[in-house]
Amino acid sequence: MVSKRIVVSGRVQGVGFRYFVERRAQELGVVGFVRNLPNGKVEVEAEGDDVAVETLVDYCRVGPARALVDRVEAHSQPLVGYTYFGVR
Repeated sequence: MVSKRIVVSGRVQGVGFRYFVERRAQELGVVGFVRNLPNGKVEVEAEGDDVAVETLVDYCRVGPARALVDRVEAHSQPLVGYTYFGVR
């Protein structure tokens, strides 16, 4: 199990990005959350199998059709122990 904090920059708010990430995370069996930040970025905290979390990071690099991702920062962090993945 790994845990990552992912911050996505670009045109990522108002384009369905959070719900895109939520669907992908649930498909991958990843737990955690996704939320909009006041600075226009999207933050994701993801926990799960290493391959699943890295796959979610890759999905964040693409985003939904209306998004325009400029940058993705992903950093390891201590496990929190989330039990589901949700939108905040």
